[in-house]
Amino acid sequence: MKESGRIYGVMGEFESTQALCRAAERARQLGYTRLDAFTPLPVEGLSEILGRKSSWAPAWVLAGSVLGGLTGYIMQWWGVGINFPFNIGGRPLNSWPLYIPITFELTVLGGATAAVLSLFVLNGLPRLHHPVFAGAGFERATTDSFFLCVIATDPLFDSFLVRSFFLQDTDALKVTELRQ
Repeated sequence: MKESGRIYGVMGEFESTQALCRAAERARQLGYTRLDAFTPLPVEGLSEILGRKSSWAPAWVLAGSVLGGLTGYIMQWWGVGINFPFNIGGRPLNSWPLYIPITFELTVLGGATAAVLSLFVLNGLPRLHHPVFAGAGFERATTDSFFLCVIATDPLFDSFLVRSFFLQDTDALKVTELRQ
């Protein structure tokens, strides 16, 4: 059977979080930098082992919250204080305690909207197909298996060397070459 497409990477399957973490640490020691892991549960410390940087999502949420809060406050201030000034009982036109509930609600709405948008943008969604989906046994990544992938864009990537790394230096149950 002839294989088609460029190679995406080589993926190893592991039976435990400890085996996955040991393999990821060993891969980093060998100089591999383009690694990705797929697990059915959060693995403490795996992000640091893989060399992941912090996400921009909190900054997006903060910006969305501030923008939403400012929009709520300015909208009310403009409507009641500038556009249609109506003085009732001698209160000031810029009565900020009156604006707190809507400002708070729009702050939460802006932050939540920014969180959802950052989820889509930063994760590259929607992604209808990814090369790892074709890996043998990858459907078990959501139940009981752990996978580590060395991506072909890594400067040290050589398919044969990565396959031998998984088979000799780690406790990989199965090694799969992924194609795009």
